[in-house]
Amino acid sequence: MTSGHLAVIDMQHVFADPASLWATPRFADAAAGVRRLLPAFGDRVTFTRFVAPAQPTGAWRAYYDRWPFALRPPDAGLWRLTEEFADRAAHVVDAPTFGKWTPPLADRVGPDGPLVLAGVSTDCCVLSTALAAADAGTEVLVVADACAGVDDDSHIKALHVMDLYRPLIRVTTVDGLLAGTGTPA
Repeated sequence: MTSGHLAVIDMQHVFADPASLWATPRFADAAAGVRRLLPAFGDRVTFTRFVAPAQPTGAWRAYYDRWPFALRPPDAGLWRLTEEFADRAAHVVDAPTFGKWTPPLADRVGPDGPLVLAGVSTDCCVLSTALAAADAGTEVLVVADACAGVDDDSHIKALHVMDLYRPLIRVTTVDGLLAGTGTPA
């Protein structure tokens, strides 16, 4: 079994549905990587969900002015985890922020980490979560082929930026992580 805690970021309908304004084109590729990772972590897995706040404040008001379709309650269909993960999600952390490094996730990971990240989107919520966790002193491993961005170029650029934070953040692959080598992507 692999060490650490796996956080599966935002594998939700709003990002999976090709008709969604927030569709992540390689969602299925990220999902395939997540499926391969899950058995290696047992109950040390937390799924996250991005949800809209009841009342946007500050700069979030302008954000939701741009994306009014997303101002839905947490139980709205667009925020549900996709069917393949909903039944596997024993632990779910909701947050109305891009970064999911919240006290509930930090408590689940514990002080010794590492935090292993997979999900969508690499260039937004995965990136925001990785940076906050690293700033908190948690070792972070980002599994490149279990993540997807808004497009391939943004995905690659976000992985590059995160890898600049070595040794706090390292980019790896599913095969590297499962083999225990943590081989960089």
